[in-house]
Amino acid sequence: MKQESKYIPRVRKHYYDNVVAALTKQFSYTTVMQVPRLEKICINKGVNTATQDKKTVDVAVEEITAITGQKAVSTKSKKAISNFKLRENMPIGTRVTLRSDRMFEFFDRLIAVALPRVRDFRGVNNKSFDGRGNYTLGITEQIIFPEIDIDKVNKISGMDITFVTTANSDEEAMALLTELGLPFKK
Repeated sequence: MKQESKYIPRVRKHYYDNVVAALTKQFSYTTVMQVPRLEKICINKGVNTATQDKKTVDVAVEEITAITGQKAVSTKSKKAISNFKLRENMPIGTRVTLRSDRMFEFFDRLIAVALPRVRDFRGVNNKSFDGRGNYTLGITEQIIFPEIDIDKVNKISGMDITFVTTANSDEEAMALLTELGLPFKK
């Protein structure tokens, strides 16, 4: 009986082959379990015109689903704000959380295909860490992803991509993301 070979994403293989050894050497970890790893990637997109047009949230859900390969869910408002014409439980955005192989595939496509398509790209901001080892990257245009058909886009909008790591400090998280291939500004 022939044994099937299981597919391993390129970034995951790179993590286990190279990144673990480099971070162990850099931070003098005593065990492999101390080495920080990428836990999940959360993608969040707020839709500011959702109060006027309900279909914009559906379009945003379709775009995020196409980009990530996983069904996105719409987020609802928690309280009513009359100045913004916002009622409670009104759909105002979309989000998706990627883990495991889908997370590594998305990360690979982000650094290899999408980020090089950003106009005047000099690297991502290295000041967007939260103090606990997580990093948030703001993207201003969704059209940098090849999954989005530019002709069908009504309005250019951005999104936030948060990389959640098991690192204890921002220094360890930056070292992890740099080793994985995220291009920080010099």
